[in-house]
Amino acid sequence: MLFRSFHRKLHRTLRLLGTDAKVPPGAVGTEKVKEMLDNAATFEDIKSTGEGGTDNEWATLPYVAGTYINRDQSKKAMRPKIDPRETNVILFPGQGTQYVGMGSKLLKFPGARDIFALANEVLGYDLLKICVEGPKSKLDQTKYCQPAVMVTSLAALEQLREERPNAIENCFATAGFSLGELTALVFAGAIPFDKGLRLVQIRAEAMQLAAQQAKGGMATVLFGADGRIGEACKEALNWCIEKGIENPDCRVANYLYPGCKVLAGNEEALQFLEANAKRYNIRRIKRLPVSGAFHSELMQPAVEPFATALRKIRIEDPLISVHSNVDGKCYKNAGHIVGQLPKQIVRPVKWEQTLHIMYERKQGEHFPRTFECGPGRGLKAILKQVNAKAWDTALNVEA
Repeated sequence: MLFRSFHRKLHRTLRLLGTDAKVPPGAVGTEKVKEMLDNAATFEDIKSTGEGGTDNEWATLPYVAGTYINRDQSKKAMRPKIDPRETNVILFPGQGTQYVGMGSKLLKFPGARDIFALANEVLGYDLLKICVEGPKSKLDQTKYCQPAVMVTSLAALEQLREERPNAIENCFATAGFSLGELTALVFAGAIPFDKGLRLVQIRAEAMQLAAQQAKGGMATVLFGADGRIGEACKEALNWCIEKGIENPDCRVANYLYPGCKVLAGNEEALQFLEANAKRYNIRRIKRLPVSGAFHSELMQPAVEPFATALRKIRIEDPLISVHSNVDGKCYKNAGHIVGQLPKQIVRPVKWEQTLHIMYERKQGEHFPRTFECGPGRGLKAILKQVNAKAWDTALNVEA
């Protein structure tokens, strides 16, 4: 029912637009999978989000092994009362996973060609050509790579449908990393494909403009149990204030897995962190190749254009559970999506918390099969760090 609903809406839009464009197959480019954003939860994070712990040998927590805390994350998830092994979860990647040549191997599937044809009509330019031929400098621009990752991720569903016909129909939950959350909402039937793609285009252009207004960036930090990330961000922020930096900010932008986070902030804040990493027991800090401080207050100018566009679209209740990046919990209904989705632009991506909610099980319970659909293998790699048991049954459907 889920995939049939997606296809009906897709082909209805194709007919309305009158597009019968045939997308020519392109040569398969050499794949270069980019390094995924990394991060993790600490005691400070758990306190701030109100989460506890559990005596679970495979679920990661910032507690000493064997510590028991009464927590049941399953209460925050909506799970069918059937054998989990008969169900599936689908995850969608975000910006940073793009590479020149992506999508080319999907063109043998008619449905994937239809998706690219419709995307070209909606966007007003040849997205497939940029995906397949580049150049890399163009594909890496936020305004191009966000639509590109979304479209290739949805096109990858066609391969999954061909190879595992029941995988999509048996999907009960979905989530996406940052940009991927919009892909998940389109897949779940909450947002029509063409409207969702326009939203992504508006989001990408607004974020790129916000990045041009305030020079900022992002950096991955690796640390141990003695890492003082919260203190580091606070002192970097104070340093920016003392220097008179306009709109200073420095914060955790992505929570991914223990011992690793992504921080975002002004250029000066990141320089402070790089110069003082050892003081806060940061083992390694590495800049990410992004154009701005995404998921921080420096993206505030992008919120209203996106929220305005979202309010003009008729949003439906999702057909399956869609987990929000803002708190990891499922969207309750269409109204919840309209109110919460814009916040994601300036709030941290709580991916590790999302994975706990989706996958935490009592000892001995089985796990659903997981499919990562889209460019890269980053989400599956992160899942292994958070829940190795769930990772055992996870597969990639690469774009």
